[in-house]
Amino acid sequence: MPRLTITTRSRCELIDISSMVARLVPAELKCGICHLHSLHTTAALTVNENADPDVKHDLLAKLAALIPHDESFYRHMEGNSDAHLKASLMGFSLTVPVRNGELLLGTWQGIYLCEFDGPRTRKVEVCFQEAFE
Repeated sequence: MPRLTITTRSRCELIDISSMVARLVPAELKCGICHLHSLHTTAALTVNENADPDVKHDLLAKLAALIPHDESFYRHMEGNSDAHLKASLMGFSLTVPVRNGELLLGTWQGIYLCEFDGPRTRKVEVCFQEAFE
């Protein structure tokens, strides 16, 4: 099973991994799905717009406003409770359709690794499954 390794540079950032995933799609896969799964509790995966960088900014800004880094009621001793909450809300897995050896993403869609506790080295498992029409 293929695995992506992504090095993040900031505490919170969205990294477009679409091209990395696309390179792994088997050319012979005519109809199927691509499963992606983050192997971390403080990083997530999402699909969102990849044309305007302001979308990434706005998403991270809203998450920071909703889930601040420091809250008086946090008990987790590592100081990254906000990262766990954000990752749980965003989700750890994605499924993307595949057709004729290509990911079926919309015109403006990209696949993102969501880093909430970086910088770190992150791993994402990628699995392809054939479907029959």
